[in-house]
Amino acid sequence: MSLVFPRPNTNAIHGKKDKRLMAEVNASPLKHFVTAKKKINGIFEQLGAYIKESSSFLEDTHKNDELDPVTTEEQVQEVRGYLSKVAGIGEVLARRHMKVVFFGRTSNGKSSVINAMLCDKVLPSGIGHTTNCFLRVEGTDGNEAFLLTEGSEERKSIKTVNQLAHALHQDEDLDAGSLVCVMWPKAKCALLRDDLVLVDSPGIDVTTELDSWIDKFCLDADVFVLVANSESTLMQTEKSFFHKVNERLSSPNIFILNNRWDASASEPEYMEEVRRQHMDRCSSFLVEELGVVDRAQASDRIFFVSAKEVLQARVQKAQGMPEAGGALAEGFQARMFEFQNFERRFEECISQSAVKTKFEQHTVRAKQISEALRLIMDSVHIAAQEQRIHCLETREDRQDRMEFIDKQLDLLTMDCKAKIKKITEEVERQVSNAMAEEIRRLHVLVDDFHLDFHPSQVVLKVYKNELHRHIEEGLGKNMSERCSTAITAALQTTQTQMIEGLKPLLPGPVREQVDKLVPRQCFSLSYDLACDKLCSDFQEDIGFHFSLGWTMLVNRFLGPKNTRRALMGYNDQVPRPMALTPVSTSMPPFPQSSMTQEELMVSMVTGLASLTSRTSMGIIVVGGVIWKAVGWRLIALSVGLYGLLYVYERLTWTTRAKERAFKRQFVDYASEKLQLIVSYTGSNCSHQVQQELAGAFSQLCQQVDVTRQNLEDEITDMNNKIELLDTLQSKAKLLRNKAGWLDSELNMFTQQYLHQGR
Repeated sequence: MSLVFPRPNTNAIHGKKDKRLMAEVNASPLKHFVTAKKKINGIFEQLGAYIKESSSFLEDTHKNDELDPVTTEEQVQEVRGYLSKVAGIGEVLARRHMKVVFFGRTSNGKSSVINAMLCDKVLPSGIGHTTNCFLRVEGTDGNEAFLLTEGSEERKSIKTVNQLAHALHQDEDLDAGSLVCVMWPKAKCALLRDDLVLVDSPGIDVTTELDSWIDKFCLDADVFVLVANSESTLMQTEKSFFHKVNERLSSPNIFILNNRWDASASEPEYMEEVRRQHMDRCSSFLVEELGVVDRAQASDRIFFVSAKEVLQARVQKAQGMPEAGGALAEGFQARMFEFQNFERRFEECISQSAVKTKFEQHTVRAKQISEALRLIMDSVHIAAQEQRIHCLETREDRQDRMEFIDKQLDLLTMDCKAKIKKITEEVERQVSNAMAEEIRRLHVLVDDFHLDFHPSQVVLKVYKNELHRHIEEGLGKNMSERCSTAITAALQTTQTQMIEGLKPLLPGPVREQVDKLVPRQCFSLSYDLACDKLCSDFQEDIGFHFSLGWTMLVNRFLGPKNTRRALMGYNDQVPRPMALTPVSTSMPPFPQSSMTQEELMVSMVTGLASLTSRTSMGIIVVGGVIWKAVGWRLIALSVGLYGLLYVYERLTWTTRAKERAFKRQFVDYASEKLQLIVSYTGSNCSHQVQQELAGAFSQLCQQVDVTRQNLEDEITDMNNKIELLDTLQSKAKLLRNKAGWLDSELNMFTQQYLHQGR
């Protein structure tokens, strides 16, 4: 079997609490001040926490270097000042209490009235006891009563009224302007539990220092009670004092108690007349002379009581005896009701007055602070919002800029590739044509070479090296004169076009310095012909050869190469002798010839030569045939001329002739070799131009990449700023709403406690 407990109704519980609280307030008007004090203290605690949170938020925001300023140093200092002000106000509110000050001439019963209100004999009173200084009666949470004198924190313990009176009279340092705090346990007096402080004073007829009394004890008082003697009329001393109070305070709350009204019981026939006279005089004093109330309100400020009777009755009731027991004058119940009516009016007045005087100014100040903070947070919210919009626009602009750069860079890359391809093809064509022309004019360059020539191998080797150097320098110079100027101009034009095309993609400051960032170096083509390696296998033939000899005739018929093959007995199986100097591997391979008609003729002549050389019979037969045909004289003449020509050629075959033959052979050989590298040299030069332009374009692209990276960094910064501003904006909005909530709480407090009586 399970037990089911009903779920409590929380609304009903809260409703009961509210009703109980209202019941307490209705039961005792002083509770109005207590609840108001608790409420305003709670609001100020929340306000202090809110200001602390706002101050920390503003300081962190102001110190944030990642953001543009959204707060000012003045705002930070202003909120920091509010924090100390609210803390000070909170401390003041925690000490606030309702204060009533009793004044009157000596022995008018001020202490008795206070004792009657406290329902206990707290202050010395009666015959032989007069108050010689200001006594402040305040509640304490402890169980022991004690005294505190001015300028001292020593607690003087007291247990009875007689001890209090004795302590007051024993202290010689006390004068009429001194203050003694009587700390009485709250458990003994219900009135002291509601933050009420009662101040008893010496008679106003014993001193002339009334102004100092007012400054010292009256400026923070909520209610003044003038205790008069009903057996006499209001004295000028009493009136003068309250005139001074009225001058220093704006519309003070004043009650007039005509004490010792029990004496009128002995003359009942004059009681009403005397009461009317006192009422008229007191009303005129409050309404006409002081102007603190109007006629309708005056009757609620003037009472006729007997404090001694009320005190005696309440002490008896506390001891368990009947209130009306003992020797009490006739009409006690009426006087008792009058005193209770005074207490009710007094509590209502002091509660409303204290709430207004103690809390209204601070409430207004709190509303001003909350409104100022709301405006500050609103300005921070607006500034963050404006900065966020600016960051969004900046981010969008950077994204558009980066997209534009990407598209334009792709287009420019394609365009530059096309331009580079075009100029490299043109360079290759120009260099190839120029080199072919220079090869045709190679004999001129070789003829310009002058160096001592000798057929010895050592001198020939030096001669060849110098000739190689001369040809390489000469060809390079001539080709540079033919091509370099035009190629350099075309290259610089293309570089300029690339720079101008990429300039719009760069930021303004970089555009002005792009020429420095991408320096236009003086470009020159390198014609690396490597003549020494190219002609390393050149074999000169500077031996004497008779022009009409068998070898020279075959040479004219077949050419030098095929003549050598024919005379040596052509055989495909026998390899050609290797060059003394190895050929460079960088040179392109020479094409191998196949069996042609020329080689066929070489074979035929070789066969014929072999046939005629095998036997002398062939010579005799041929000689006999010629002899028979032309005769011996012609043969002799021919042989003589042939011999003379041989002798002449042999005699003119000098070193000079050998050099000319060497140069002629070298020109033929070098021309053939150089023809093989024409296309290679053109490609090499075009590759140099391509590398130069590609390098320049790469440097420009690097600057574009730097610009693009800067844009990406800016976009990342903008994203971080936007995220930070979103957080800041949300926080500022939250704090602004908190200020609005605190303002509504203060308005509710004002409506509930400060305007309740209006």
